[in-house]
Amino acid sequence: MQKHELTINEPFRFEAGGVLDSIHLVYHSSEREYKPGETVVWICHALTGNSNPEDWWPQMVGRGKLFDPDRYYIVCVSMIGSPYGATCPASVNPKTGKPFYFDFPDFTVRDIVSANILVRKHLGIGTIDLMLGPSVGGFQTLEWAIMEPDVIRNAVFLATANRVNPFMTAFNESQRMALEADPSFREARSLEGGRDGLRCARSIALISYRTYDGYNKTQEEPEVDTLFADRAGSYQRYQGKKLSDRFDAYCYWYLTRALDSQNVGRGRGGVEKALSRIKAHCMMISIDSDVLFPPKHGKATAKAIQDAEYRELSSIFGHDGFLIEYEQLGNILKPLLNSLTEKK
Repeated sequence: MQKHELTINEPFRFEAGGVLDSIHLVYHSSEREYKPGETVVWICHALTGNSNPEDWWPQMVGRGKLFDPDRYYIVCVSMIGSPYGATCPASVNPKTGKPFYFDFPDFTVRDIVSANILVRKHLGIGTIDLMLGPSVGGFQTLEWAIMEPDVIRNAVFLATANRVNPFMTAFNESQRMALEADPSFREARSLEGGRDGLRCARSIALISYRTYDGYNKTQEEPEVDTLFADRAGSYQRYQGKKLSDRFDAYCYWYLTRALDSQNVGRGRGGVEKALSRIKAHCMMISIDSDVLFPPKHGKATAKAIQDAEYRELSSIFGHDGFLIEYEQLGNILKPLLNSLTEKK
């Protein structure tokens, strides 16, 4: 897929009240110009993903894969607030010549979607045949299906929720506490600030993404006479460093705040009334072991949407099952994808 950059030189107003004079966005698309009438698939990425789904979903996206950019016109936009090229807390504030840090406006999931819509309009896409997103990408997909009900024909919500739950907010706050416990984070003297805190935050997040059985399967100690168990601990440290080497602590802090904004019913008369606005044919896919977004929530969401079906993945890996159980997921999505081209 091909990378593009787009600067919007007009004020961008945030739901929480902030405003920026302009914003910069990064997106990936199929390696050709969009032609009206093409089948459009729009992918919304998760928390620490980027705009190239071939990077973080390689089993699903790419030539010859389920989401083939030669067969469909595929688009994915880096979330505003993410460090992968979009305007974010690590960007230079034109008023000071330094990174925004904590001067960046608070942003919500709706703001992320509003920025995505600017890319849609820039590309001249009037109809999105299929939009889907896992986790936080599902937050965006749900919001977008409500914000532009006449634009989206089909939507897939994968391992996600229509409203953040207290359990998830507790994990998000714990991660922010880890960041804030790193003295360099609040000092905000350089973009190296908060690296140690970010590693700890990632370790906390991983526990919410996985399960008891998943850890026992992949991180069991190899020797029966081990004095101090270390394999799972080493794994947590490895994953923490891996994220801190590629991500920004200030962006992470803001993005977890954005997650806590998820509530499709805000200002719309409640969740059920908001979901009733959706016109797209929808599919809600939950994971049976997901502790962040349990199946009972997915079932209730599907029930509240006029045209929706519910499916479920079986996995011992919890929330991260959307990255791992790609064969099951492919079997569920293949008929829907085939129907897109058949209708055309």
